[in-house]
Amino acid sequence: MWNRRDFMKATAATAAGTTLTPNVMFGSEAEAKHALQLGKAEHCIMLWLGGGAAQMDTFDPKRVTKDGLKDPGSAYPAIDTVVPGVQLCEHLPNMAKIMDRCTVVRSVHHDVIDEHAAASYRMHIGRPTSGTIIYPALGSVITNQKEPISHKVPQYVLMGQPTPGRQPGFLGAEYGFVYLTDTRSGPKGLSRPPRITTERQSRRESILADLTRHYEKSHADEVKVQSYLKAVKQGFDLAGPEFMSVFDLDREPADLRNAYGEEFGQRCLLARRLVERGTRFVEVSFNLTFVNGTGWDTHREGQKKQHLLIQSLDKAFSALVTDLEEKNLLNKTLICISSEFGRPASFDGAGGRGHHSKAFSTVLAGGGLQHGRAVGETDELAQKIVGGRSVTVPDWFATIFATMGIEPHLELYAGDRPVPITDGGVPIEELFAKS
Repeated sequence: MWNRRDFMKATAATAAGTTLTPNVMFGSEAEAKHALQLGKAEHCIMLWLGGGAAQMDTFDPKRVTKDGLKDPGSAYPAIDTVVPGVQLCEHLPNMAKIMDRCTVVRSVHHDVIDEHAAASYRMHIGRPTSGTIIYPALGSVITNQKEPISHKVPQYVLMGQPTPGRQPGFLGAEYGFVYLTDTRSGPKGLSRPPRITTERQSRRESILADLTRHYEKSHADEVKVQSYLKAVKQGFDLAGPEFMSVFDLDREPADLRNAYGEEFGQRCLLARRLVERGTRFVEVSFNLTFVNGTGWDTHREGQKKQHLLIQSLDKAFSALVTDLEEKNLLNKTLICISSEFGRPASFDGAGGRGHHSKAFSTVLAGGGLQHGRAVGETDELAQKIVGGRSVTVPDWFATIFATMGIEPHLELYAGDRPVPITDGGVPIEELFAKS
């Protein structure tokens, strides 16, 4: 197993001029023979369970509580999956059938407990907030490091709340997201009002082009201005029929649309249509409909109807995996299920759960990884990591980058300042082939 010391040796070798493409290599020739092969995934879809999904009620089931109040434990019984030894909550039966295409990571942890915004930032940025630098989001880094597949669709799409953790930071506006609120019609700003004729639109674009050229020339040395102008041009490129046709979900067979389920599922279907046309990164937030009263932040009464959220996730996720597989896109698309933290096994006075960041679960699927396993282990109540196989947030990010073919020891630049692409993260080695 490779550790951070090995990884720093690899980084030092890179700095010394050693040729390390396309593998993540070690310091010695013997170690290099067992280097991990970087992945070849072209797209990433992140399903965000905003609020803090309970690990013992979903992907890391434990013994069931006796009363759902004073006796800590899982709220639901566990079921077996197609992978021997790996169990899930009983409300994830569809996921259980495709577990051989998935990996549950049960030992993710960080030190943010009682602040949703800070924990969400950590799971989107990969490191703590800083007063000296604005770091880029996961989606922005991926789109910065991967060449666009198509200029007719956005490279980074957000279906959720545009909080600070989703921003491009020092990478600049051209690596920002297109924010979607309506899965049927797309961004309002990209749709031409009926009163604006084609001729009138052409005149407007001609005038704007002249103004833009003058402004660009007079601000040629200003990086932020140039980045903004690139983003404006991207906006015009996206106003064409290629992108806007993505939202015509009725073109999909009715049985497929039904298989995805309600609003969250339809957003997952839209995510598939986006990556099919070339989008690199899509985040689909599942804190949109609070059918249980609280969403994944299951305080008080939200815990009692949490199963409705889990069932919806099960339906949408399994449909997405199967759909991508049938279209030969699963190996090219990494699916991540993430949340800002987990929950404690104990209950509050009203039968809900608080926040817990010392051990919680995430999921990976597709992306060409070697799946069919659980990584990490927790104690009898999913509260502490046991066995020494912990996964830090930087490790989680390094795994995603490596899957996408991005070397996880690269340095980005905030102006002239070098910034490591992760905060010392190391990919989960067992998910990757070795040379």
